[in-house]
This record gives sequence, structure tokens and C-alpha cells, in this order.
Amino acid sequence: MKTFLPPLGIQEEKKALEEMQGGSLEARNTLIVHNMRLVAHIAKKYQNAEEDMEEMISIGTIGLIKAVMTFQPEKGSRLSTYAARCIDNELLMHLRGKRRTAREVSIYEPIGTDKEGNQINFIDIIESEEPDVIERMDKNGKISYLQKLLPRILTDREQEIIILRYGLLDDEPVTQKQIAGRLGISRSYVSRIEKRALEKMRVCLESGNV
Repeated sequence: MKTFLPPLGIQEEKKALEEMQGGSLEARNTLIVHNMRLVAHIAKKYQNAEEDMEEMISIGTIGLIKAVMTFQPEKGSRLSTYAARCIDNELLMHLRGKRRTAREVSIYEPIGTDKEGNQINFIDIIESEEPDVIERMDKNGKISYLQKLLPRILTDREQEIIILRYGLLDDEPVTQKQIAGRLGISRSYVSRIEKRALEKMRVCLESGNV
């Protein structure tokens, strides 16, 4: 894994936050780049044989961007504390999406019949998941920065897939399989485009060219 810059000191972070609130893009990028080590640390918790570490870092970076853009220092917490929750949430949403994709076929398989002889599928008897509080918190304008960033660095197709995949238009995140169906392409092709787009975003942010 690549080496990331060390985190900012308390005073350095405070100064960068003040400059960012004053409109400094350089300060914003500084806060992002110097918290990439936190992204890698949290992503490592979810590392296993099925998860690509670079992909997990790219996804975690999206959570970091949201954290930097929505952090409110007047509430008294450190940016790293708030960012850790946002990064963790972004990774969890990604993993939940993968689990939903993996079980899409099985939940529609018949498991028996009712008294009237009607077929019962597994999906008919499972309870719906309660929406996560942090997921709801991430809605309603907190991703406006990403919506402005994407056209600068991604192709039209990459933008479309990232917007659908992560629900960037106030919609629920869409699985790779669902995107593939909408666009008439294979799920593996969707996966490759998503991974390439996330890598572009990560490289652009780390370089400060945004």
C-alpha cells in the first residue's frame, strides 16, 4: 500500500478549516490529502480475500470528501472523529450493496407454497431493513461537492455510473446488476468503469488538481 501524508496538527487543521470556509480550495485539498491515512486505516478493517484494498480506499475517500465538506467545527469534535464515521458508513453501504447483489437471485427462489397453493419466495417472508440514521444524514445536499467535481474529471458514462451507484441525485444507491440492466451492458463492465472512475477521483484529489 502506498504511503500517505501524516495527519495535520490541531492548529494546522484549525487553520485549514478556517481557510476552506473562506473559499480556499487548497485548504480543502490539504484536509483531504492529510486524512487519507485514516481512510486506509478504516478500509483495512474490511480487507479480506474478496475485497480489493485499492477499491476500498477509493470508496472510503468518497466518505472523507463528504466529511470535509460537511464538517462543522463549532460542534466541538475533531475532523478525524467525524470523518471516521463518514468513511466507515461509505464502506458499509458499499459492502451492503455487494451483499444485496449476491443474494438477489436466492431471495426470489421458491421455498414452498401457502395454503391456497400459491408459490412463496424467500423475499415474501423476510423483514425489510430499517434505514440507517447515518445514511439518511448523508442525503439532502451533503454531496453537492461531488456533483460539481464529477464533470471535471470523469467521462459521461463514468459520471452516469457513479451517480447511479452511489445515489448522488437524492436516490437510493443502485447495484451494479441494476445499472447493467438499465444501460444494456454487462455487470463486469459496470464494475470496471466504476473502479476506473473511483481511481480517477482518488488520484485527482491526492494531486490537488480539483
